[in-house]
Amino acid sequence: MALLITGKQFVRDLESSGALAVRAPLEGGFEGRYQRRLRAAGYEALNLTVKGLGDLSAYLTDVHGVRPAHLGKKTIGQSAAVGYRYYIPPIVNYRLENLSAKSKGLVLWLIEGNILSQQEIAYLTELPKAFPNVKVVLEMGGDRVFSWQPLAKELAA
Repeated sequence: MALLITGKQFVRDLESSGALAVRAPLEGGFEGRYQRRLRAAGYEALNLTVKGLGDLSAYLTDVHGVRPAHLGKKTIGQSAAVGYRYYIPPIVNYRLENLSAKSKGLVLWLIEGNILSQQEIAYLTELPKAFPNVKVVLEMGGDRVFSWQPLAKELAA
């Protein structure tokens, strides 16, 4: 591995394909280097884990309801005793509205992508087409070296 990684090819591949599947060494550290390269190229990054997201389209691009842990405080009356539902704005739309003027766009850096179904990976492949200034980087597991390929190729494999 080179002492200094410029990351220019990574940024170019992300801009051309819109969504990348990434494999990184398990000891870590490489993700941060490439995220710094994305920030230097003018993108803002949002790190999320895909565990517990549920419906990706609702969570990322639609207003959705969540019920946090009730911690002993339950609803009473006619409704089910499961706690109150709170509505959260869509993450992607909210972040796109609040991007700085000089930012190129938003990069969703999603970890633990190996648990996603084929349908969810296909949605993440189509997300940059619906929102042109949104890019997706999906970590698909570990490898000996940091490698990437278009997410569409990962979906086809």
